[in-house]
Parts: sequence; structure tokens; C-alpha cells
Amino acid sequence: MKSLVILLSTLVLVNSLRFYVPPKEKKCLKEEIHKNVVVTGEYEFSQGIQYTGSIHVTDTRGHTLYKRENFVDLKGKFAFTADEYDIFEICVENHPPAGHPGEKREVSLVLKHGIEAKNYDDIAKAEKLKPLEVELRRLEDLADSITKDFAFMRQREEEMRNTN
Repeated sequence: MKSLVILLSTLVLVNSLRFYVPPKEKKCLKEEIHKNVVVTGEYEFSQGIQYTGSIHVTDTRGHTLYKRENFVDLKGKFAFTADEYDIFEICVENHPPAGHPGEKREVSLVLKHGIEAKNYDDIAKAEKLKPLEVELRRLEDLADSITKDFAFMRQREEEMRNTN
């Protein structure tokens, strides 16, 4: 039982990226998300005097899920729930001050989805759970997530086999 708990605990992953965005340019990343999955993100720009940034999250049909343009803040957060299985695009832009050639800025982006995006501290407070109960809830959610992923992979494998 202990080895199962340790294995499940190590499967929780957070996607964290650091990249540079040149001035007056846009960098986009794509993420494949399953239906009814909560996605949260945190971004942080490196310091830039009078620089602004923009973040835009869209799905493949062009629907905007999050948009924030020309902001001066260095940090921010976003969240959305996927209505259906889709590939979502997160674009980051770097805007230098007017009349300035500009410099590239480093951007840190942390994406969490599924159970990683859940705030178990809030659940514990709302339901008055003990620490062990919270950990069991988290592990139960993780096991459920893994089961759903395997079912999805099985379905995709069957579709590919039928196509072949």
C-alpha cells in the first residue's frame, strides 16, 4: 500500500516553462486538454521599464478563453474549464515602449490542469477535513484521473486500430 501511495504521489506533474519573447513579437504554446478539465496558469515577465505584455488563450475554433492586453504588471493568473477535448493555444506578447527598439523579456509560465489545479486547502476548510483525509481525497482524485486517462487511451487505440 505504501508503494502505491508513493507512486501515485509522484505522478502529479506541473508544467513549468521559461522562455524569451523578442520585442514586438508573439510566442505561442499549445496544450492538449480533455473535456471538463480545469486549467490554471500563472505567468511572470522579467523586469522591463515601460514595457507591457499580453496573454491570449484560445481554442482551435478561435474562442477566447482568457485575454489580457498591454498590462504593466509582471505577474498574473488565469483559469478556465475545457468544454470539450481540444488543443488550447497560449500566446504571450512583449510590447516595448514607443520609439524604443526593445529587448527580449523572459517569461515564466506555470500550467496546472486536472487535480493539480484543485485547491485542496480550500476543500479542507470547507469540509473541515483532517490532513490525512485531505491527502486521501487528493489520492482518490489522482487515481480517478489516471483511470480516465487509461480509458481515453484505450478508446484512442481502438479508433486507430479500426482506422488501420
